[in-house]
Amino acid sequence: MIFKVYYQADASEVAIREHTKTMYIEGESVRDVRLKIKQEPFNIEFIQPVTGAYLDYEKQNEHFKVLEL
Repeated sequence: MIFKVYYQADASEVAIREHTKTMYIEGESVRDVRLKIKQEPFNIEFIQPVTGAYLDYEKQNEHFKVLEL
């Protein structure tokens, strides 16, 4: 399953919506994804599964790339 991760690049700063970035990661669950990116210096805001029509829509985005971790 593919998950969309919303995060701030610097964990030491306060979360600001305009600075939120996204990445796509393949995993078995939200917990699995959190474990995969645990060592990264990110402030994770939200992780959501991407399936069905939503996944098809996201694939149309030029920045869509699933990270292999």
